[in-house]
Amino acid sequence: MTNGTVIGASILRKEDRRFLTGRGTYVADIERPGMTFGVFVRSPHAHARVRAVESADALALPGVFAVLTGEDIKRDGIGGIPCGWCVTGKGGVPMKEPPHPALAQGKVRHVGDPVAFVIADTLAAARDAAAAVAVNYEILPPVTNVTSALEAGAPTVFDEIPDNICYDWELGDRGATEAAFKRAHHVANIKLVNNRLVGNPMEPRAAIAEYDPATAQHTLWTTSQFPHIVKLLMGNFVLKIPQHKLRVIAPDVGGGFGVKQFHYAEEAVVTWASTKVGKPVKWICERSEGFISDAHGRDHVTEAELALDAGGTFLGLRVRTIANMGGYLSTFGPNIPSYLYGPLLAGVYTTPAIYCEVKAVFTNTLPVDAYRGAGRPEATFVLERLVDVAAREMGIDRAEVRRKNTIPKSSYPYKTPVLVEYDNGDPLRCLERVLVAADWKGFSKRKAGSERRGKYRGIGLCTFAEACGLAPSRIAIRLGARGGLFESATVRVHPTGDVTLLMGTHNHGQGHETTFAQIVSEKLGVPFDNVQVVFGDTDKVQFGLGTYGSRSLAVGGSALVKAADKVIVKGKKIAAHMLEASESDIEFKAGIFSIAGTDRRKNFQEIALSAHFPANYPLDILEPGLEEQAFYDPVNFTFPSGAHVAEVEIDPETGAVALINYVAVDDVGTVINPMIVQGQIHGGLVQGIGQALCEACVYDEVSGQLLSGSFMDYCMPRTDDIPPMHVETLSTACTHNPLGVKGCGELGTIGAPATVINAVVDALSHLGVTHVDMPASPSRIWRIIDNAGVGNTAHQSAMRG
Repeated sequence: MTNGTVIGASILRKEDRRFLTGRGTYVADIERPGMTFGVFVRSPHAHARVRAVESADALALPGVFAVLTGEDIKRDGIGGIPCGWCVTGKGGVPMKEPPHPALAQGKVRHVGDPVAFVIADTLAAARDAAAAVAVNYEILPPVTNVTSALEAGAPTVFDEIPDNICYDWELGDRGATEAAFKRAHHVANIKLVNNRLVGNPMEPRAAIAEYDPATAQHTLWTTSQFPHIVKLLMGNFVLKIPQHKLRVIAPDVGGGFGVKQFHYAEEAVVTWASTKVGKPVKWICERSEGFISDAHGRDHVTEAELALDAGGTFLGLRVRTIANMGGYLSTFGPNIPSYLYGPLLAGVYTTPAIYCEVKAVFTNTLPVDAYRGAGRPEATFVLERLVDVAAREMGIDRAEVRRKNTIPKSSYPYKTPVLVEYDNGDPLRCLERVLVAADWKGFSKRKAGSERRGKYRGIGLCTFAEACGLAPSRIAIRLGARGGLFESATVRVHPTGDVTLLMGTHNHGQGHETTFAQIVSEKLGVPFDNVQVVFGDTDKVQFGLGTYGSRSLAVGGSALVKAADKVIVKGKKIAAHMLEASESDIEFKAGIFSIAGTDRRKNFQEIALSAHFPANYPLDILEPGLEEQAFYDPVNFTFPSGAHVAEVEIDPETGAVALINYVAVDDVGTVINPMIVQGQIHGGLVQGIGQALCEACVYDEVSGQLLSGSFMDYCMPRTDDIPPMHVETLSTACTHNPLGVKGCGELGTIGAPATVINAVVDALSHLGVTHVDMPASPSRIWRIIDNAGVGNTAHQSAMRG
């Protein structure tokens, strides 16, 4: 493959060779000499006091090395699991931040809260011993529902927080918004639920820890999206291990979706346990265990109102949300329903006044944190459902009301009333293209065809903006981040001209080994196959912040470009020395250093060899070697956007919703690898469709038990649920990073829920239905149809929210 054709080419993913041939290396594949096995004893109760943990019977079993409890944690001075983001609420009041012990101390606060950790010589022995641990619980009444948690007399998750409120936060100009509503011709309103989700990556979480007493060196292998952050949080705040004595390795990771973005208690416990027993300790999470130990996503209850003038122009938006934090604060949990939610309520619209209030609430459920999209799908669902409601109430075409209020390309950069400034975009172009691609105008014919077959057919539309490329450190720290969000890259050129990249991001399904190699192949003119990408090992790779929030290419890729540019600068110095020319006369293009205007040249491989065998170098101005490192901290977020259309067909006899067609047009900025972008958008769409049609994490409100604790009860989308999807991209380049990239990994999960539910509501609108909460499962839809009856709209208010 020649230089100049690499960026923009659909090159097959180089990492897939090892994955498809079974040669990947996951944490579960790793074996260490003398390795032991750990099993957690987890609370079966949502809320209880721990009166005693009896371990004598477990310790008496053969092969058992230790049973560790919260009291051991306390005795060894082990710190709590830290939260990485502090949100400041109304009036400058900081959020409530209760302790999060790695093993329960005094109380358990959700089903699955770890109480003890058992280590034995085999997994079977550890399981038997865990079953023999007797825990004396005093069961307390739980609260799992966010609205119930705010009621007077509700059970308190933490005794020191009697109202269960973590923070009461606001964003926007309340006065301007109230004034907008006073002059409104029409006010549309909606109450809705953003359903709780379980991430379910293909590979469950896992950890192996090893301690070398000779060097006091700790090593942790973990399924993490950000090993350097695990090293920092766990080493510095929990286990008090000096950073140079702790190595964290995240090898091949089988999917993350945000679930593996956090520092979990299990990582700290396994690392600590290896020092207690003096042997390597391995813990592999069972799938059913993951349902009660992996952080969950979403779980909002929202009321929203949209003010419009007589012509359908948006005047103001008011949003009140209650967000579930669960039983403890996860790493980024407080940030998701605040700064990753409120600023996206502007969408792609010119709404001049927006005011948002969010109460974050503790409940006796698993902690809630980022799940693919993280705040942006929730905001888009609120806004796009509300726009549809307004259009129907005012008798305006749903596409036309969006067209009328969308930010025109000529208005960029565009400052929204909720914190962010979009640098570039063309959402109207996305809208017009999706309407054509989906044949929006021809829908009535398709609807008539469905009706002849006895089916209800609906079409849904959604337009949206995303903020990603997380993030500018200066902004994030000001908003409560407890660390920077830059990224790093090292370009190491070998004597042969082959290149190794050391990336601070992490690849767990996104194709980084391919896209990063494409960038360097194009920049340096080296063959694509001669570029190796290394990530995930804190002893090999410089400090980096990891992969989440569609930041790897926008932030990590930009760091890589900076490092490659430094290699070129040094290469010019070497070429000038070799060619006996002025450095200012050296040009570089397509892997060739040449003297401008002449045929005298050296190729990249010759420069690399010279750098490592520096004959007659002027060492006072030119040092040997060819390796450069760069850090990149963006000046702004990136802002992809999109417009999606879905068509559904509903069987009124069964309530089954069939997704017939899905069309997405997304502005992702510069496209490095079109095939990978298509795959990322497809994957996000499936997860968003899953939320809309089938996925729901449900707790019993009386007992606090998780009722959807396995795939028998938690419905995941299947291949036959998903139609062929038509995906198009357009590219308005990001103006502030060197690649012009924006991000694509979360677009599908952001746009799909609102698009699909808008289509479902459209299909049922002739029954007077104005809203359907997710998931639009057959049982829920059948009940709506059964309650409605043709011409009966009495059910309408009951079904809202």
